[in-house]
Amino acid sequence: MQPEQEPVTKAASHDAKWHSLYHIPKMDCPSEERLIRLALQDLDGIVQLEFDLAQRQLAILHQGDATMITKKLQSLGLGAQLSISRAASVADRQSFTADPAAERRTLYWLLAINAMMFVLEFAVGIVAQSMALLADSLDMFADAAVYLLALFAVGKGLQLQLRAAKVAGWLQAILALGVLAEVVRRALYGSEPQSTLMLGMASLALVANVSCLVLLAKHRQGGAHMKASWIFSANDVLINFGVILGALLVAWTGSAYPDLLVGAVVGAIVLLGAKRILALRR
Repeated sequence: MQPEQEPVTKAASHDAKWHSLYHIPKMDCPSEERLIRLALQDLDGIVQLEFDLAQRQLAILHQGDATMITKKLQSLGLGAQLSISRAASVADRQSFTADPAAERRTLYWLLAINAMMFVLEFAVGIVAQSMALLADSLDMFADAAVYLLALFAVGKGLQLQLRAAKVAGWLQAILALGVLAEVVRRALYGSEPQSTLMLGMASLALVANVSCLVLLAKHRQGGAHMKASWIFSANDVLINFGVILGALLVAWTGSAYPDLLVGAVVGAIVLLGAKRILALRR
């Protein structure tokens, strides 16, 4: 995710000669966006990128033809296809606008909120014996890793960016596999999730993610990365409602299975995100 709107090269946007639009069917979250940015980092002539995750589209302002860009995108295995490549118009260039300084400040806030909530929710998840909270805390960790990597990678070389992404991906995968294994263990041997703690912590996580949406609101129609972060946080809000529903079902039924089910679903989502990061190739 990264969510800073930065040129891939030092070329100025008014120097761009071409505007190419790609359809990328498997690009549906900021993790794929970050992978694409890393993959295109070493290509000359790219001026600016504009992502639309909802439509699975990537627009690129660049110099020269799009042959090498297409080959690099197709090598990622995300199903990238060139829809159109035309001479860049004034309107094309003006559509690539952002306020990097403001976006960077927002990113720091997003990183701080998600990192704090990861630690807090993980600790409460252990005390409450809740797999849903533990899994949701990993989702917070995944968000924080995306924002941290975005800030860390600015100005760094491609290989260093790739190593950082791989480290984040492996750590995310290990934690997610641990949660899924614990779900299985508790399904076999039993657990006693505390619905009151679950509900309170999930509600706090919901407030945190809504706060992220508020921070992102003024950027959602600006930089493409911030649009991606908006989608990411909106998905997190849906996950929070899932955990709250799990807590209510635990309280109503007295069974641990709603907690285990939500934990398994969220853990699988986090693991899938890690898999996408680890699939990155130069």
